[in-house]
Amino acid sequence: MNQEQFIQALLEKGITLTDKQLQQFQTYYETLIEWNEKMNLTAITQKEDVYLKHFYDSLTISFDYEFSNQSLCDIGAGAGFPSIPLKIVYPELKITIVDSLTKRITFLKHLIEVLELEHVQAISARAEEYALKHRESFDVVTARAVARLNVLDELCLPLVKHEGCFITLKGLKAQEELKEAKQGIDKLGGRVVKKVNFNLTDENDRRCNIYIHKVKLTPKQYPRAFGQIKKKPL
Repeated sequence: MNQEQFIQALLEKGITLTDKQLQQFQTYYETLIEWNEKMNLTAITQKEDVYLKHFYDSLTISFDYEFSNQSLCDIGAGAGFPSIPLKIVYPELKITIVDSLTKRITFLKHLIEVLELEHVQAISARAEEYALKHRESFDVVTARAVARLNVLDELCLPLVKHEGCFITLKGLKAQEELKEAKQGIDKLGGRVVKKVNFNLTDENDRRCNIYIHKVKLTPKQYPRAFGQIKKKPL
C-alpha cells in the first residue's frame, strides 16, 4: 500500500487526511526505520508494508467505533500500534501507552516529540501492575498482538470504565481465542458486542477486530499477578 492507496482506502471509509497528518505518517515511518536499526521494533520495514500492516491495520478499529475526545490506554503498544496512528487521525484523543520494555518507551517518547503530539504519555510498566493503580480509568483500552485473549482480558478490562470499550486486534485464531476467553470476559465485566472479520492482504492474512463493552465493574481481585494469569487464565 503506497501513500496514495493509503489515502484512498481511508477516504472510502470516510476519513480525509490533512497535509499535516500525511506528513506525520511520513515522519512516523522515517523515525521507526531509523530507530529500528538500533533496536528491534518491527520486522516489517518496507514502506508499503508499514503503511498497510501497521498504519492502516491500526486504523481499521475506527471503521466500526466512533473515536472522539475519549481517554485511551494502549497496552503493550510496542512501536505505537494502534494508538499513535489513531492519535494522528483523531488528535483530540487523550492517550496513555503502557509497555513493559523501557527501550520501547524511550522510542515512543521521542516519537511523540517529533510528531508534536499533545496529551500523549508513554509509561514503562507491567500492564497488570498499572491496572491495579488505575482501575476503571479509561473510556477505551486497546491491545494488538500482545497475548492470547484469555490472558489479555485480565490485563485490559480492569482498566476500562463502566460503559467503556476494550478493543483488541486479532488474527487467524480469533474465534478460538474468543471461545476460550468467554468465561473470563464475563467474569471481568465485559460483553462481546461486535466482531469484524476481514482480510488485510489475502485470505492467509485474516484479521478480526473484537469490541468488548464493559457492562459491569471488574471484581476487585482482578487483575492477579501475571504468573497466575498466565498459569491459570480465567
